[in-house]
Amino acid sequence: MDHTVSNPLLVPLDNPLLICFSHLRWDFVFQRPQHLMTRAAADYTVVFFEEPVFETVPSPLLRRKTVAPGLEVTTPILPHLVSGIEVDRAIAILLENLVAGIEHDHLVTWYYTPMALKFTTALHEDVCVYDCMDELSAFKNAPPELTRLEEQLFSKADVVFTGGMSLYESKRTRHHSVYAFPSSIDTAHFHQARRPQADPADQQTIAHPRVGFFGVIDERFDIDLMARTVAAMPTVQFVTIGPVVKIDPATLPAGPNIHWLGAKRYAELPRYMAGWDVGWMPFALNDATRYISPTKTPEFLAGGLPVVSTAIVDVVQTYGRRGLVEIADTGSMPAALSTALCKGCSETARVDAFLSEMSWDSTWSAMQDLLKSAKVLRLPKFSRMVDHV
Repeated sequence: MDHTVSNPLLVPLDNPLLICFSHLRWDFVFQRPQHLMTRAAADYTVVFFEEPVFETVPSPLLRRKTVAPGLEVTTPILPHLVSGIEVDRAIAILLENLVAGIEHDHLVTWYYTPMALKFTTALHEDVCVYDCMDELSAFKNAPPELTRLEEQLFSKADVVFTGGMSLYESKRTRHHSVYAFPSSIDTAHFHQARRPQADPADQQTIAHPRVGFFGVIDERFDIDLMARTVAAMPTVQFVTIGPVVKIDPATLPAGPNIHWLGAKRYAELPRYMAGWDVGWMPFALNDATRYISPTKTPEFLAGGLPVVSTAIVDVVQTYGRRGLVEIADTGSMPAALSTALCKGCSETARVDAFLSEMSWDSTWSAMQDLLKSAKVLRLPKFSRMVDHV
């Protein structure tokens, strides 16, 4: 299917501003918002607007830092005693002053969370984007008003993007202009893992063979599956990288062949992956994972690793059916990992051919075409899909 939108009415913009409202902090884990906003900064002045932080300050203020050319991260800092509706009003005032202070002739608002609608009603954007990367209402501790606010965001948005094909199928009837942009890949970055190199210091003493995972460890990570698998494979070392959130670290499995190395920078990941023998994705099959499209799937493959995953729908349909990722359930996981360890990455040519059709650069380019079209037309469009798989 088409990856771009052709429109003879597209016109260049002299001074466009894009404000991205995110529930994920810039420095948390480098993923979809960071990939896209970094590329957007070549076309826009980009402000990545985070959720507030409460500190001992006399009055609300904005903490601003430049993280890349044309891209700044802005965080509202609020006094501890501010609460409830006062929070939203304080953020709204800070945001209005911020926008007024940035010279621009065109404003794009880009939402990752519908919750931002609580403080953005005074903005007059030229284009509104809802980039729905996850089904947030299914996550642990989701705000009760999230579903209602998402319905408002569907009414407000000019265009809706989804982070995977399952999300596309779920959302496509709720808006007139929905496009699927599944997780993509910075191939050159993860190709670094294919080169022989020294282990990072905290991985040097871990024996082989190694099965590795990186990502957020939360309710989507199947702790019970990991415990059973590592117990069944005592000679295999399991290396896990990433922050632990929304679950008690004390509940994580422990043992001589389990290694929790904590969060690492995006730039460090290929070096750790270079020392792994298999990448695995032990996701739980629950409401929080029903619509995910894990970015680590193409990242593991680009790093030259054989990959074993639980039956996440988007992973099965995009990678499993093509034989690029082995799909296993609780009972078959040890056998699937053992096979992958023996087989190694034997599908490199097919993997590379498949990944050559994917990139964050091409994803942003297609999104940018849609933004320009929405700016000029601002007319209802037929729902369609941009298929990168």
